[in-house]
Amino acid sequence: MFNNIIYFIVVLLIFNVSYSGSRPESPLIQTLMMLFLSWLAFAGCCRWGFQGLMKRYQAGTAEGGLAAAYQTLNLRLSVLAIFLFALDIYIFQVKYWIQAIPGLASFSVLQGILGLAIFMFYLCTVWYFSHSVYREAFHTNIGRRAFVLSHVKFNVPILFPWMILSFISDLLSLSPWSTPDSFLNKPMGQMAYFAGFLIVLMIFMPLVIQYWWGCSPLDPSEKVKALRDFLRDQGFRYRALLLWPIFQGRMMTAGIMGVVARYRYILVTKGLMEILSTEELKGVLAHEMGHAKYRHLVFYMVFFFGFMVLSFGLFDLCVYFFASQSFFIDILENAESQATSLFYMAVSFPILLAMVIYFRFVMGFFMRNFERQADLFSATTMGSPTPAIMSLEKIAFLSGKSRALPSWHHFSIKERVDYLWRSEREPGLVKRHDRFVARSIVIYLVTIAGLGYFLNFGPLKEGIEAWKLRQEMQAYERIIQVDPAQSLAYNNLAWYLATAPYEELRDPPRAIHLAKRAVELYLDTLAEAYYANGQYDKAVKVIEKAISNAKERRDYYEGQLKKYLKAMEKQ
Repeated sequence: MFNNIIYFIVVLLIFNVSYSGSRPESPLIQTLMMLFLSWLAFAGCCRWGFQGLMKRYQAGTAEGGLAAAYQTLNLRLSVLAIFLFALDIYIFQVKYWIQAIPGLASFSVLQGILGLAIFMFYLCTVWYFSHSVYREAFHTNIGRRAFVLSHVKFNVPILFPWMILSFISDLLSLSPWSTPDSFLNKPMGQMAYFAGFLIVLMIFMPLVIQYWWGCSPLDPSEKVKALRDFLRDQGFRYRALLLWPIFQGRMMTAGIMGVVARYRYILVTKGLMEILSTEELKGVLAHEMGHAKYRHLVFYMVFFFGFMVLSFGLFDLCVYFFASQSFFIDILENAESQATSLFYMAVSFPILLAMVIYFRFVMGFFMRNFERQADLFSATTMGSPTPAIMSLEKIAFLSGKSRALPSWHHFSIKERVDYLWRSEREPGLVKRHDRFVARSIVIYLVTIAGLGYFLNFGPLKEGIEAWKLRQEMQAYERIIQVDPAQSLAYNNLAWYLATAPYEELRDPPRAIHLAKRAVELYLDTLAEAYYANGQYDKAVKVIEKAISNAKERRDYYEGQLKKYLKAMEKQ
């Protein structure tokens, strides 16, 4: 699930940063055909990959065991699916065709859902062909259809926060009181809005997710009663202890959701309930209690917020860097949408790279150590590391997982077991690890606050904003030179010259001159519109006002007046 969180964030970034542009030269039917052919090639890669893996396993040549090889191949094909999705967006211009669907232009959430549906279809292709290897590697008899649907049902909640946030943003953009200069369109406003959204999400989302997953109360038994008594004796507050039916309950795992006791749920699968003893299950529950005690779920939200703060400033920095390069300046001046897509693809690449580094290495570091902290809490609560160790060993043995295989968000089972045994030999290990995690969090917060200020509010940000404003003003200057009759260009340039927040960009005297010129052109346009509609008397009054204000082109305006008066005489 943690890998898929990164996949979906990458895909959303690719989709949102892309430029839809004008209508593609290729017709829709050709785009659909290319999408089908590219998917067909991808499906062939998946089929060939998993069939080859099964043959190597049967021949005894699968490196690291079947489970490890299965996970590695899944990772590679998922990355290939992301590449294929980027191809769909940047080359086949799928985003344009999605936006062309009636009713979708104003709702980014609906556009995003359709885009994500394409990527989800690619993942379903991977899951479909991986089914036979999964059954062999993890010793389960789950059917192919149930396997694919379980993956979909398990991963869709990842998208709930984005869907809710995008829906609210769409409503705000359609509201009459939302303006381009509103608080929510400024970095501080966006950060405050996102932080508030995360807080609400942390509190209430578990209630929605447990319904989505189809969780239900555990059937009454002596084992279940003992677990509830254990939680009560520990003084642990929670909403419910639930059966987690994911992958038909055959996955051997447990989890905890919720930062507020009223909406906190402890989830246990049927497979885990069957293989572990009561004491071992208590050790697992103590581990989940450790996550709640140390507020790990809160820190996960802090990490997401931290990346959001960095991404705001990083995006502006990337746009500034690439748009100031001569190669990309030529691209931006090219009216073709594919050329502009190339620019946005270049902009998104460093952001994607930063995101992978942030989640895999920064957040991954904390996730691994949070798991270790929860393991140690279980050992302390149970009075011995044995229940936690036995549960880990059973899960590894019966599920087919490799004891020595780590992941970016978990230490390997062997590392976790060794550290638990070490905690029994070294009584001060728990406090030392707690201090290590606390120091790491402080360093992270200081670093992210410094980078966030530097990228979003410091001198660098001011320089980028001044550069962007200068580019807009230069664009209006070029418009005026090419077409001196563009009143809107005169008006907007006058506004910038009068209100620019940077002294070097302001020119109040010229702003007055340009504003008057804009008024003249506006009056000329209005008078001509009245003339075209046969309202000659109104046309005369407006052009007379233009003549009284004019310091240039008086001969032209007087000629217009004669035209309107002549039309009145013939009327």
